[in-house]
Amino acid sequence: MIYRKDPLVNEEVYHVFSKSIAGFKIFNNYFDYERMIGEIAFYREKDVSCRFSEHLKTEKKHGSKLQISVGGEKIVEIIAYCLMPTHLHFILKQLREKGISQFMGLILNSFTRYFNSRYKRKGPLWEGRFKNVLVKDDAQFVHLTRYLHLNPTSSGLVDSPEDWKYSSYKEYLGLVDDKEKICNFSEYIDMPAEKYKEFVMDRMDYQRELTKLKKLVFE
Repeated sequence: MIYRKDPLVNEEVYHVFSKSIAGFKIFNNYFDYERMIGEIAFYREKDVSCRFSEHLKTEKKHGSKLQISVGGEKIVEIIAYCLMPTHLHFILKQLREKGISQFMGLILNSFTRYFNSRYKRKGPLWEGRFKNVLVKDDAQFVHLTRYLHLNPTSSGLVDSPEDWKYSSYKEYLGLVDDKEKICNFSEYIDMPAEKYKEFVMDRMDYQRELTKLKKLVFE
């Protein structure tokens, strides 16, 4: 087992991210993205009695979508997320010892099994172990959420962050039904949805240009 140099601490909040090997495209369509979102909601729970693939088989057998969470204990709190074609970002609060490592290991391994089976591929999918950065204060947190939610526009995938279906941005704007939400951010964001939208959009063009500049520098 590989141990992290700086153990992740319970009740602390982290920016957690993972990239595919050599920029390999891992999310190719709606089904790939929805698969990962389902895994995120499923594996945050403390008491997971089966693999996500088995959970889906049970759903199909019963002909309806089963409720993943019934308000039980979780190993992580998902505060924000953004899925991109070659990588993913989270803001996570660790609730139990080694909760983030357990959560990330489960979703990354589960998605690898799904992806390799679906696309008739073998071998690892992710670039080593996930990375993490401690979020030290409220200012860093709110700017980090903006950075995550602007990733799709910065990369030219959509014109507006609201157009990207695979992030928590619409949850932050109050555009998602409560039963469909997977994030809990109310204690961290002290502004109405419209103010948060203004905060995000105010930075959109700047972050897009900065991303273009970085690409020019490293090409």
